[in-house]
Amino acid sequence: MSTPSVTASDRGFLGDGKYPGIFGWILSTDHKRIGLLYLYSTMTMFIIGVILGLLVRLELIAPGKTIVSADTYNALFTLHGVIMIFLFIIPGIPAAFGNLFLPIHLGARDVSFPRLNLFSWWLYLTGAILAVTSLFTGGGPPDTGWTFYVPFSVQTTTNVTLAVVAVFILGFSSILTGLNFIVTTHRLRAPGIGWGRLTLFVWTLYATAWVQVLATPILGITVALIFLERVLDVGLFDPARGGDPIMYQHLFWIYSHPAVYIMILPGMGVISEIIPVFARKHIFGYWAMALSGLAIAFAGSLVWAHHMFVSGMSDTAILVFSFLTFIVAIPSAIKVFNWVATLYKGSISLEPPLLYALSFIFLFSIGGLTGLILGAAATDIHVTDTDFVVGHFHYVMFGGTGMAFFGALHYWLPKVYGRMYDKRVATWAWGIIFVGFNLLYFSMMVLGLRGMPRRYYDYVPEFTNLNVLATVGSWILAFGLVVMFINLIRGMISGPDAGMNPWGGKTLEWTIPSPPPTENFAEIPVVTTGPYDYSDEVLAPEARR
Repeated sequence: MSTPSVTASDRGFLGDGKYPGIFGWILSTDHKRIGLLYLYSTMTMFIIGVILGLLVRLELIAPGKTIVSADTYNALFTLHGVIMIFLFIIPGIPAAFGNLFLPIHLGARDVSFPRLNLFSWWLYLTGAILAVTSLFTGGGPPDTGWTFYVPFSVQTTTNVTLAVVAVFILGFSSILTGLNFIVTTHRLRAPGIGWGRLTLFVWTLYATAWVQVLATPILGITVALIFLERVLDVGLFDPARGGDPIMYQHLFWIYSHPAVYIMILPGMGVISEIIPVFARKHIFGYWAMALSGLAIAFAGSLVWAHHMFVSGMSDTAILVFSFLTFIVAIPSAIKVFNWVATLYKGSISLEPPLLYALSFIFLFSIGGLTGLILGAAATDIHVTDTDFVVGHFHYVMFGGTGMAFFGALHYWLPKVYGRMYDKRVATWAWGIIFVGFNLLYFSMMVLGLRGMPRRYYDYVPEFTNLNVLATVGSWILAFGLVVMFINLIRGMISGPDAGMNPWGGKTLEWTIPSPPPTENFAEIPVVTTGPYDYSDEVLAPEARR
């Protein structure tokens, strides 16, 4: 295919919009502009969440009071959780990069419902503003943890009511985005793109969208019940009036455990895009990779009660949910195996996006294997509600989805802006982030194994050294993030011309100019090969053996 000449002055969809100034963005129905609106919004929330997390770790650097009171500490970790979960990790990859590249991967000019897509972003923005407003209004910032467990969330005088309203609105944003992606995948595929020629990123977005549509309404119902309980005092979760606090936990985790897969599946899709490009090989086991994503979404929706082994349930229920939890590990292991098999004897190009992809595989594997300790009731009982759970969760979510998000930034931003960042600085930033991450969260897992409870404001002196290590790790991690973001921002503003296909990718986004034109394709493409066809690549002799 011929390569048109592209210059840095060709601004594509970044050029003049339908309306002047900022209105050309906030009223635009172009999927790429909406994707960037999500990207800027989620990154803002991520920075706020990081600052709150740093304050939490600074408070825990020594026993007793260090910088804040116990009540403020409760508010800090609650808001850190709410912002990171509902405003960054869940919408981060699907809403930002999904909007940017789903239609292009399908050979379409936009999503099926562009106006609904814009409305979804406005709902997200409204929910984000209400969540941040809950910090400064009412009875003070919520202090319940991001799970809003009853009866405390019903009884506390802090501003939980506004926070759950924000989560309710954010849920609708997620549902509408999922609905849009499902219809787009079914209806707007270009000629030649059958289900066997979808990119694996699209497959994971498709699986995620079904979870968003089917599971998120349960979250909406759950937080609506908290609202009713606090405003009307109906006694839904009060045992004295026939209510059941355990019912709340079931309702919450029926959504919130599948939500883990809303967070991680799109990240797996990103890794599946990056690895074939930098290994110069067809993805190993395409159909196994595609169907394992659907299997993870399905099986992951059946295991919610493994969060409740100590809440009180029958031995039979514990056995069933523990067994189902182990079942989820099978499709996850298939993905890890196939990524490694794709790299095997590949012509490896160790660029920054691949470094983040390799970090994903390593850190997600640690998170997944430590998850089996929590999936087995006998061991879960010993470490439940300790820092081990926090460390495990961050290895999966931050080490998994976070690294995939950073990999996506380094992989796709040169396409979005048409400019390249400094790869040497990007590699240094990756190394600093990797060291800081492991120092922080591995220390927390060891703390948990030694008995340090999570969310505690104070602790006994024997936990001091590991808490100091974890806090120092948070500083190193934050420094690496600052270096990474400055390098990316500087590169996207004034970096050299990235060209149309800086990585040698084979998927459709690399066949159009950088930045992409407003409607992506001058003519709808006719696709005749799969998305990872590197049969024309000249591999090194040792790679061909």
